[in-house]
Amino acid sequence: MDLDLRKLRYFVAVAEELHYGRAAERLHIAQPVLSRQIRSLEEELGTEVFDRSRRGTRLTPAGRQLLEDAVPLLASAEALLRRVTTAACDTPTLTVGFMPGITVTPAMTAFAERHPGVDVRLLRTNWASQVEVLRDGRADIGVVRLPVDRQGLEVRPLFQEARVVVLPLGHPLAGEASLSVADLAAEHLLQDPDAVPEWRDIALELRDGHRAEVPVILQVEEKLELVASGAGICVLPLSTATFYTRSDVVPVPVRDIGPSEVALAWPATRRSPLVHAFAEAATKTMGEPHGDA
Repeated sequence: MDLDLRKLRYFVAVAEELHYGRAAERLHIAQPVLSRQIRSLEEELGTEVFDRSRRGTRLTPAGRQLLEDAVPLLASAEALLRRVTTAACDTPTLTVGFMPGITVTPAMTAFAERHPGVDVRLLRTNWASQVEVLRDGRADIGVVRLPVDRQGLEVRPLFQEARVVVLPLGHPLAGEASLSVADLAAEHLLQDPDAVPEWRDIALELRDGHRAEVPVILQVEEKLELVASGAGICVLPLSTATFYTRSDVVPVPVRDIGPSEVALAWPATRRSPLVHAFAEAATKTMGEPHGDA
């Protein structure tokens, strides 16, 4: 049996929404058409992937397995199409993903000296997309901040840099030369607690179960706006905090929070000489983080 990628995309939309109406709107198709396509997929697979009941739409065990495998499969299909399209161009192209605050100019310069005929493009990423762009082919190689999901990726460490806490200007601790993580135990963290395990392990809002909901934040600018408004604090790599200097927030060093680790990452199956050449250029030139002290 040959899997129909279109039906897989339909399945993933329903699996993520767990609602046929919302999935149909997301896919811009009629709900009855979507229902028929899912039924057709189930017939081809020989099993049901959704449990449809009065309680709503739920994934069956087979559906959960299909979702786990379908997402990377679809990403690989997108990557294949993008790479084929790029390969058909007259000028070789390399797209490099990078996280905010990281300066990739030294690597770009070194690479361009050895490969002057290559069109090197940059793609700004965030925590949510830094690996996603590698899996779906939007970027050939990325400068990422760890930790990331390493499945299917080649990861090469570049450097480490200190992290700081960013506080609103009027915060009682904003004037301190440095802080201990214990000084932040009563603060509200505007990011995933697992990203700052030292804070997570002592945070009062996690101990008493009164942690306020944190909105989905994709950009550093959004995070800093919330800090400036007094909504909470955030912990950032020093280079990022330095790059986004503003008068209404204050970065303060934290003595006992682990460093941010920066690495190169690319799909492990890629054999592109250009990817490996850029990795070598970056390894040789990006040994020191921008803005570190």
